[in-house]
Amino acid sequence: MEDQVSFDPVVGKAEKLAPGIRRVLAPNPSPMTYRGTNTYLIGTRDIAVIDPGPPDEAHLKAILEALEGHQRISHIFVTHSHIDHSPLGMVLAQFTGARVHAFGSSRAGRADIMSSFGKLGGGEGIDETFLPDIEMKHLDCVEGSDWRLRALHTPGHLGNHLCFELDWEADFSGHVFTGDLVMGWATSIVSPPDGHLTDFMSSLRVLQERDGHSTYHPGHGAQIDDPLGRVSDLAQHRLNREAQILHALSTREGSAADIAARIYVDVDPNLLPAAARNVLAHLIDLSSRNKVISDGPLREDAVFTLS
Repeated sequence: MEDQVSFDPVVGKAEKLAPGIRRVLAPNPSPMTYRGTNTYLIGTRDIAVIDPGPPDEAHLKAILEALEGHQRISHIFVTHSHIDHSPLGMVLAQFTGARVHAFGSSRAGRADIMSSFGKLGGGEGIDETFLPDIEMKHLDCVEGSDWRLRALHTPGHLGNHLCFELDWEADFSGHVFTGDLVMGWATSIVSPPDGHLTDFMSSLRVLQERDGHSTYHPGHGAQIDDPLGRVSDLAQHRLNREAQILHALSTREGSAADIAARIYVDVDPNLLPAAARNVLAHLIDLSSRNKVISDGPLREDAVFTLS
């Protein structure tokens, strides 16, 4: 069992996590990526790469050097097209001839409601050029020589976000690659218009309703050995945050940034802009449920009051 706090693997070294599952940490640590992006290698003959990561030559070399003599990279999968997950995929495809599998472009899966809003800002960290070779829909499967990956469309963090269930040697293994939807070290950022809290909560329910998951392998941080417990915690965290926002508005009106400053009292000031995006996501969700109203069209600097 890995501990989230002490999680600090060697960058660029392929670590075996379970039969047929290895992890290579990319050299891109930050307050938003923790130790860096986790790239996963699946299989023993045909190797599937999940989330190749940022466009870093050292990381590309580490992935290729992790291959043993009889192995080849046959497939590339991307959970979502943020710049810390997808850009190396195109380069890796050129080196290996493998095709990139994902839900769609960086605008695919975006909630329709977002197009009706005012100026929301956002769009942080998007890989604008991303376009997969093969698009995968919810429950689509792709097989290698000794594995099968099943896509779960799980928007919320990003509209084109997928999780991948692993079937190993024809049996369901219980391992799921959750990208940035579910992580153990932190909660997922939901930043409109690409992030949508209503979708995020629905995606958590998708995972809750799937049977037999034993281990989550997230895009950042250590593996999660109590998957349903973590999903429940994340859902409750969002409900608690919603209650905080409603309480803040019961005292006085405010914008997303103002409310974030009032309720994220223990957060590094440098992270308050990201916190404000999370609050805005909640306010959009609350507005759709007629619990709050804004002073005009929904926008980044809109002022909200209780309905």
